Amino acid sequence: MDDDRKQIADLIRQACDARGWGPSKLARELGVAAGRGPEGMTRQYARKLLSGERNPDYWLPYVLQVLDLEAAQVSDMTEPSPPALDTVASVLALGRSDVDRRSFLTASSGAALALLGVPDAEAITRRVRNASPSAVRVGEGEVSAILQMVRTLGDGAAEYGGGHVKKLAVQYLTENAGPWLEGRYTESTGRKLYGATSQLAHVIGWMAQDEADDKQHESLARHYYAHAYRLAAEAGEQELAATALRGMTVQAIALGPRHRAEAFALAEKSMEHARHLDDSRAVAYYQSTLAEAAALDGNPRLATSALSASQTQIERTATAPPGDSWASHFTIGRWAYASGTILAKMGDLTGAREQLHQALEIHGLDRRRTRASVLGDLGGIHLQQGDLDGALAVWTEFLDCAEGVRSIRVRDAAEDMRVRLSRYENVPAARELSQRAGGLLAGT
Repeated sequence: MDDDRKQIADLIRQACDARGWGPSKLARELGVAAGRGPEGMTRQYARKLLSGERNPDYWLPYVLQVLDLEAAQVSDMTEPSPPALDTVASVLALGRSDVDRRSFLTASSGAALALLGVPDAEAITRRVRNASPSAVRVGEGEVSAILQMVRTLGDGAAEYGGGHVKKLAVQYLTENAGPWLEGRYTESTGRKLYGATSQLAHVIGWMAQDEADDKQHESLARHYYAHAYRLAAEAGEQELAATALRGMTVQAIALGPRHRAEAFALAEKSMEHARHLDDSRAVAYYQSTLAEAAALDGNPRLATSALSASQTQIERTATAPPGDSWASHFTIGRWAYASGTILAKMGDLTGAREQLHQALEIHGLDRRRTRASVLGDLGGIHLQQGDLDGALAVWTEFLDCAEGVRSIRVRDAAEDMRVRLSRYENVPAARELSQRAGGLLAGT
């Protein structure tokens, strides 16, 4: 055994001894941290890490995370490695590869947590110090321009789906935000610039996820979310970091039960960043996501507890104007939609139906894509409860709302509706709706 491997093993063993952990506990914590679930690492492998028979290699970021070790403690003991990832250079490379599909970035689509790495705390300071004198000067105006564009693009995507504006958003990242990120600015401006770009990367990730559900779009969304997280963490923006992690959580939830461990780990990590936030809307936002991840993971007690805590937070905001951040725009109507989705996953169809009706009729969700998504879910719940007439009425409104929306979520709802209505081919209204859904699907 070489000396470096022995020293790393000694550090891991000492940290485990201080916590009272054996190989089984270490294996479980590392597997969860890496998004592979509690059985993602074998006990035998953990024993080899403790004995020094194995170097951490892939597992190193998660060893640092779960044992609260500092990177500097092991940096001199590991094999020479490439320089730390420059997040700005990486996100711009991702955007350029997205624009030019012929050179599409073929990065692994592996576990979401593995993409996060350890954010570089000195990234902004180093860019400020090393900026070229000939680089463009960047100030508050450029930061405001990015934030305004995020709002404009986000509004367009919320109305007509991610597929409508994603190309424009990526071009803005590479052609407008890119030169500013590589420009000259103060450290204070740099933090705001990184934060604004984190929001831009996040909205592009959401658009990629909403545009299609193939492996390419799945990987793209995951990588944009990971860059949004790193930019936020390097800017010291806890809420934006939590929001990026929430995006990754929602994506993992959408991928189904096979990704439940990853979804739950990401939701917990998001809540770690949100723990000390003062904005009740933002806290409600992340708690509702934790509730949904817990419901998928088969933990109804935690799901109920997190949903109740989320409700307490959102009810404090009933008369308060929304703030400027992404999460602070989480309204009580959007909470009702999230609550209905969670209750449906837990089998409470009556409670889910009530919440979705409230989201539509009382709180007035008016974005076409969002409203179509709620109506699609609500129609399915009516049918599951044996209310065919109610389902047909809701699904008629769904199809009216879904016209012109380019969203995989809306497309999936239309496909789900067709499958469910196939049992009612002898009902003329059901047959007509199924045909309309077929036309919608053919045009998207």
